[in-house]
Amino acid sequence: MTTYAIGHLHDVAMGPEIVAYLEGIDATLAPFGGRFLIHGDPPTVLEGAWSGDLIVIAFPDRASAEGWYASDAYRRLLPLRQGDSRGDVILIDGVPADHRATDILRR
Repeated sequence: MTTYAIGHLHDVAMGPEIVAYLEGIDATLAPFGGRFLIHGDPPTVLEGAWSGDLIVIAFPDRASAEGWYASDAYRRLLPLRQGDSRGDVILIDGVPADHRATDILRR
């Protein structure tokens, strides 16, 4: 099952630290099969209010996503982002192709 790393970041200061983070993150994803699906493009807000940047990275499975986040390579980069932004980061599993909305009623 695909697992997604989702970040909702605010107040990103585009300085040397964030640039270094961006220059290094792709290399940390490759060994774990991670790839960007969404990376900060401004959304069209249809309901409610939205602020910040949304980042979605897909991994082949939960173990790969957890391995990436805990890896030495990513841990060395992480302070560069955390020092110049704030936000929330989560891991969440996707659903199978045949998922229907009512499937959650059986949980």
